[in-house]
Amino acid sequence: MDGITPQLLALQVFTGLALGAIYVLLAVGLSLIFGMLTVVNFAHGAFFMLGAYVGVFAAEQTGSFWAALVLAPLAVAAVGMVCERWLIRPLYGRGIDYPLLLTFGLAYIMVEGVRIGFGKSGLPFDTPELLQGSVSLGFADFPTYRLFVIAVVAALLLGLWLLIERTSFGLIVRAGARDPVIVRVLGIDVSRVWLLVFGMGTGIAALAGVLSAPLQGVSPEMGTSVLTVAFVVTVVGGMGSLMGAVVAGLLVGVVESLAVLFFPEAAKVSMFVLMAGVLLVRPQGLFGRAGLMA
Repeated sequence: MDGITPQLLALQVFTGLALGAIYVLLAVGLSLIFGMLTVVNFAHGAFFMLGAYVGVFAAEQTGSFWAALVLAPLAVAAVGMVCERWLIRPLYGRGIDYPLLLTFGLAYIMVEGVRIGFGKSGLPFDTPELLQGSVSLGFADFPTYRLFVIAVVAALLLGLWLLIERTSFGLIVRAGARDPVIVRVLGIDVSRVWLLVFGMGTGIAALAGVLSAPLQGVSPEMGTSVLTVAFVVTVVGGMGSLMGAVVAGLLVGVVESLAVLFFPEAAKVSMFVLMAGVLLVRPQGLFGRAGLMA
């Protein structure tokens, strides 16, 4: 452990928070869809990947990273709503396995479609000039772009909280997640709410893909590994819990970052060790409800 200073430790924690911010976006989108629709979306990683590719295309066409940051989530959200309306909705009420298998196959179709359209090799995605360089945190310099990622995720979470907790739409979403039958009896079109929620979940995944593209590049397989992380974070936080997704995403990011510093060989499995430890104490996750999958 020689050479590990408090400054290095703090820098690694900030690096973990930036990584965890991406995990939070992935898990929030996944939890939003599961909490409202009870759909285990195995295509979530593919929507993440699609967002990155649409971001590359939008940036090339407009010459602006900022335009890509807005257009990619909107475009992928539209694709997600089409998938929900015409592919997933007919399977509601048939058991949780049917949408799971459908989204599993949908992910393969989306990945192969991207390979056909953009090629099998990866694409670069440059960090915008304004966000290049580093910022002094007092104890160390930290990449400006990673701080930007943390800020964007924080702003999005604040907006999502206000939407869910302070608007009539959020009230319908929360009520629909608990008892959609009662909401339908009250004359509310629950199907339209499901459509919008699925679009929001896939749009948030796409935003995560655009934000992560300058950090890791863009490739057809990039959604495969993050899907595993998204489910680990969702399980640790509790299936369907947005608060759990936020806390667990940051926790997993920091744990993985610190594992790189202290136990580099075990960095890849650190999140699974964390998941196992949490589930031994709380099988429903940190903020989950017991019996939700029953």
